[in-house]
Amino acid sequence: MKKLNLKALAKINLGLDVVGKREDGYHEVRMVMQTIHLFDSVEIIVLENPVIKVDTNLYYLPSNENNLVYKAAKLLIDEFKISKGVYINLKKFIPVAAGMAGGSSDAAAVLFGINKLFNLGLSLEELKKRGVKIGADVPYCLMRGTALAEGIGEELTPLHPMKKCPVLIAKPAISVSTKFVYDNLKLNEKTVHPDIDGLIKEIEKGNLRGIAKKMGNVLESVTIPVHPEIELIKNEMKDKGALNAMMSGSGPTVFGLFDSQTKVKEAYEYFRRKNIADKVYLTSIFNV
Repeated sequence: MKKLNLKALAKINLGLDVVGKREDGYHEVRMVMQTIHLFDSVEIIVLENPVIKVDTNLYYLPSNENNLVYKAAKLLIDEFKISKGVYINLKKFIPVAAGMAGGSSDAAAVLFGINKLFNLGLSLEELKKRGVKIGADVPYCLMRGTALAEGIGEELTPLHPMKKCPVLIAKPAISVSTKFVYDNLKLNEKTVHPDIDGLIKEIEKGNLRGIAKKMGNVLESVTIPVHPEIELIKNEMKDKGALNAMMSGSGPTVFGLFDSQTKVKEAYEYFRRKNIADKVYLTSIFNV
């Protein structure tokens, strides 16, 4: 095998709580992660020369060691002393710096691809242990589906698959620094923490309305005051029929869960027509 074409799927957080800060500066989280059917395209071609080449369809993305796909390729090539190289052609559709783990998912796809192309024989668990060296979301992006993420996000527990439903994605024309959000998060007795355990129970029941009611993201307390347009998008989604709408990750992307294809299509057309967000996608829940 000399070539692989892979899909790197985006994620949303149905629930995101931060329960404390560790001595090493990282935050302890409890998150319910969910894959959606929005993806980047990752093509990997084996080269005879021992080089790593990266091309992307976005001019502003790095094509060197500052790109996570390059880091993922280098990590396995160095560890296993692979004498050949790879060409990686990355076509981005997941919004960049948007709280949807696009970069992490791309890196996960490259780890999976190189493992397969060079017959390294690594199990999913072995790939996940290497993935966390690249980023906290990479192990989840290798696993996909519905999962509880704890620790810094690398401790993963598979959950009952999320009930399938339409999802509307809207990203305003801003980017948010994850570091800024976590650095400015104030955890005290006034912090409103989402009910992660209650959310998991509603997922197990397959109760979409119950899931929507239990959704919550503690990071909204930082991002929304700085970018009030996120709150505007949330409210517009709910006005247009979303059972609930919430910021994903550290933002600024907002997603809404719908129980009707008709409603979600109407909301999608409305958002496109009114230019409420820079990027709008109509997608759905993806289960493994």
